[in-house]
Amino acid sequence: GGVARGQAGAAAVAAELIPRAHEFKSQGAQCYKDKKFREAIGKYHRALLELKGLLPPPGERERDSRAASPAGAPKPGHLSEEQSKTVEAIEIDCYNSLAACLLQAELVNYERVKEYCLKVLKKEGENFKALYRSGVAFYHLGDYDKALYYLKEARTRQPTDTNVIRYIQLTEMKLSRCSQREKEAM
Repeated sequence: GGVARGQAGAAAVAAELIPRAHEFKSQGAQCYKDKKFREAIGKYHRALLELKGLLPPPGERERDSRAASPAGAPKPGHLSEEQSKTVEAIEIDCYNSLAACLLQAELVNYERVKEYCLKVLKKEGENFKALYRSGVAFYHLGDYDKALYYLKEARTRQPTDTNVIRYIQLTEMKLSRCSQREKEAM
């Protein structure tokens, strides 16, 4: 009964780590409200670290699955479905909030904003904040085609959002200026 014990153990660990991650996430939200963005970033990273404790490191995961189960057999799920959903919700919140914190910095690391937003969109492709912030990041990184794509996706979720509309206008201006230059160069 090693597997059953392993699963029960994982669930117990999850029962401990999930509330801890939640607590760090809440502290992060409070720091953000207090405009302590650097502290908030620390808290969100701590929350994500707690959740990392739930996942075996990638190397081990492969070794285990090879040893324990024949190729193609499903790996034993460690978390209950409810726990998995909770973990994912916390991750989405943390990455979204991290992107929000980074956008408040004097010198914004748009590369990292993009990275965090795309992590959210991998899990939840409809996420309005992540779509909008991806668009903003791509705009500032000078990738106007991608910026427009994400901003228009965001607009389909919230058609009246003035920030989205403003960034779409900015991006379209950049794109028309680029194509203007190309025409002149030809």
